[in-house]
Amino acid sequence: MEAFAMLLVIGAILVVAVIVLGIFFLTSRTWIKVAAADEALIVSAKKKGESQVIVHGKAVVMPITQTHQKISLRSRQVNMQVTAQSDDNVTLNVEAVALVKIGSEAEFIRRAAQRFASSDKEIVRFTQDQLEGVLRGVVAQQTVTSLMRERKKFSEQIAETVIPELEKQGLILDSFQIRGITDDVGYIKSLGAPEIQAKKQAAEIAETEAARAIAKSRIANQEADLVEQTQLDANKAAADAQVGEARAQAMQAERLADEKARLEVLRQQAENKQIELEAEVNKVADAERYRRKQEVEADTFEQTRRAQAQVEIAEAEATAAKVRAMAEAEAVRLKGQAEADAIKAKAEAYRENQEALLAQQAMEILPELMSNFASGYANIGSMTVLSGGEGSENSVGSRFAGEQALGLKSIIESVKQTTGIDLAEIIQGRAAGHAQGSAQGAAIAEALSRDETVEDRSENNLAAQRID
Repeated sequence: MEAFAMLLVIGAILVVAVIVLGIFFLTSRTWIKVAAADEALIVSAKKKGESQVIVHGKAVVMPITQTHQKISLRSRQVNMQVTAQSDDNVTLNVEAVALVKIGSEAEFIRRAAQRFASSDKEIVRFTQDQLEGVLRGVVAQQTVTSLMRERKKFSEQIAETVIPELEKQGLILDSFQIRGITDDVGYIKSLGAPEIQAKKQAAEIAETEAARAIAKSRIANQEADLVEQTQLDANKAAADAQVGEARAQAMQAERLADEKARLEVLRQQAENKQIELEAEVNKVADAERYRRKQEVEADTFEQTRRAQAQVEIAEAEATAAKVRAMAEAEAVRLKGQAEADAIKAKAEAYRENQEALLAQQAMEILPELMSNFASGYANIGSMTVLSGGEGSENSVGSRFAGEQALGLKSIIESVKQTTGIDLAEIIQGRAAGHAQGSAQGAAIAEALSRDETVEDRSENNLAAQRID
């Protein structure tokens, strides 16, 4: 039960809150004041203070503490008719119109609000009073003639005079125009009478001259018409004559044209026949030219074919010559390489068996050397021993044999110093080194045989390349 009562209380509070918010919303909308595009809104405090000016906008106005006022910024038309005395003592009736409005600046709006509030009639009346006063003052300073001739300057002078007074009240003069200036005694009209009379006389003179010119023009036109008619008749007669002559000429020309056409047909037929004959002749000539052309083309083709065959033969011979030259060059290169290999093999065999070869050559020249050495003693015929002691004969013989051995030894030493070959060692080691000498000889023979085999192979390769 208590919960239900609580819900009722809460619901009542919510309803009251919604109602209060609705009332506040509706009331607050009445507080918002909006100024249109041609309006200004002035918001003032009820107590003394500076007012707020809003142009073409909106503001919130609290009814309790503030007041507001709307002022129109649109232009107002002010019409006036003023009776004034001119400088030359002529009473004039001046009709004018002006456009005035409140300035859009805040200061101008405040001035106009203080002076006129929102009354358009007050603005029109004030402006009318100001302009009429200035207008009377300016008219009093001008003559009628100057006012009529310089109306625009007159209007500008009035506007310049009244603008400062209007701005003090927050007003702006958009424009001011003099519509008309009249008088009740016809003075202004009389000012234009001489000019009007002169213009009237000038118009009458112009009218008379125009009538005279028209009459003169009419007579001239009639004369021209008569001349033209006479000329027309003459031209018509001449034309008729020319027509008859033209008809005769036309008939003659027609007959002549028919004859020319017939002759042209005959000429065309003759030309066609000539063309047919020439076509037959050209056909035969074309056949002969075609035959000759075919013969020339056949001869040309045959010559071209022969020339091409000769070129191919020459190219084949050149290729064969090039191949032979390359084969011979290769054979020469292989032969040179084989000879170089043989020389290299010989040099290698000589290097490896140099001592054995030198020993063999030394043994070959040793008999000749010994023979030459012995030939010196062979020239001695007899030898006499002068020594007379015991055993002198044996002593002399052994001395002689020793001298021979010393001579042979000196020769062997000379050979050793000169060539580096020790003949004594060779002689002593000949029997013991017979097997070694045989092996060295076999090595030398093998090297020589290898050299001959390389040379034979090189010659065989060269012969095979030549055969190819």
